Amino acid sequence: MTSAPTTISEIQFYPVKPQDGLLGFVSFVLDSKFWMGSVAVFSRREGGYRLVYPTRKVAGQNINIFHPINHEVGVLVEKAVSEKVAEIFSESYEQTEPDNTW
Repeated sequence: MTSAPTTISEIQFYPVKPQDGLLGFVSFVLDSKFWMGSVAVFSRREGGYRLVYPTRKVAGQNINIFHPINHEVGVLVEKAVSEKVAEIFSESYEQTEPDNTW
């Protein structure tokens, strides 16, 4: 059985006031079947972004709500989200960049 390629679509980024590397949260649709939300986006020291998937603390133990179960999908999601976040920050910078034309 051949599996279809994984698709990530409808990526939405919700910025927050940056704190300890946290830039905001992201939601996306996976394979046109699942809406995934509350994924934290952190900046990496070496550049780029790191995703942290949601957990809940139950009886003192962190329980994963959802996360990629293989490296390839994790990389695919991180790449798609990173491109979207970089695009948004680039657009934001361009809109606030001073016009130095005289």
